[in-house]
Amino acid sequence: MPVKSEQLNAFMGSTQSSTRRETPLPDNPALSVIVPVYNSLQELKLCLAALHKSDYENFEVTVVDDGSSEPIEPLVAQYGFKYLKLAGPLGPARARNRGVEIAKGLYVVFIDADVCVHKDTLKRFADAFATTPDAAAVLGSYDESPWHTNFFSQYKNLFHHYVHQGGDGETGTFWSGCGAMRRDIFLSFGGFDEERYRRPAIEDIELGTWIKEAGYKVILDRRIQAKHLKHWTFWSLVKTDIFDRGIPWIRLMWRSGVSANTLNAVPSQRLSVVLAYLTALLLPMVTVWPFAGAIAALSVLCVSILNLDFYRYFLTRRGIWFTLRVLPLHWLYFWYCGISVVVGTLLYFITDREKKAATIP
Repeated sequence: MPVKSEQLNAFMGSTQSSTRRETPLPDNPALSVIVPVYNSLQELKLCLAALHKSDYENFEVTVVDDGSSEPIEPLVAQYGFKYLKLAGPLGPARARNRGVEIAKGLYVVFIDADVCVHKDTLKRFADAFATTPDAAAVLGSYDESPWHTNFFSQYKNLFHHYVHQGGDGETGTFWSGCGAMRRDIFLSFGGFDEERYRRPAIEDIELGTWIKEAGYKVILDRRIQAKHLKHWTFWSLVKTDIFDRGIPWIRLMWRSGVSANTLNAVPSQRLSVVLAYLTALLLPMVTVWPFAGAIAALSVLCVSILNLDFYRYFLTRRGIWFTLRVLPLHWLYFWYCGISVVVGTLLYFITDREKKAATIP
């Protein structure tokens, strides 16, 4: 959904009259911000305006255009940021990789074109690496005030905020929406897998998996936050969760031999998926086996207890009516997580395992 012009003007404020940085880009920046973009000009305006307002100064920005048909370069030039145009689109994984190749900073910060940093976001990244010098990567989270106010946008972004805020500290994954990594480590692993992921998916999670398994430290700092501008609908939410996140993540677990145990893949969430399916199987049996109803009710109670803090979070932030609408959507989430497990496992054994075996000499 396009960004409303009045929202854009209110957000950009004084930057309309003077957008170029007051201080020139440093020759040897500590942070190199990489922004991949494919069209999305209106969101990019907000993204670059937010970077321009950053309290931190020792950074450079490179906008990598993945073959947009919209006029991206003139906007980037207004801010004095770097611009790199690629033939495409071939996905944000490739765009980020090309941006890192020309980056000058010790650390690369990945910010999506539909994400707006807070004024202190870049400084907090720099501080996190300074206080934890053995960290290979640091990631943050979305804030509690998503740009779009419709129910699905609020639900999806607050879901993300809740999960990441609860995962503060060392973690086993990476996130490229608002995450940073040591440039030398990124390059040593070959960057994001741009051949496997030619559209937005879990290229960041996969890279984080390999880095973590190699013994490097990945930190989630919940104080590092940014605003998400994405407009979610019911269908875009379900499609993304199943095809761009769930199924690829299950295939990654099989390929890597690493079972995720972080963020929204913790044991309580896995148990919730099992109980949600148990409930669905038991309910049709109530007419022939009355005891099935009692077991189903117990399963519902267990899921509610396991996720009580999650529901309380929405209740305190958005009220009872919002939370009541979250309940069925959350159960649907558990059900399609189960579908992702089955489909992802089948695809691994049908395609991925054969490809893996073919590469073994």
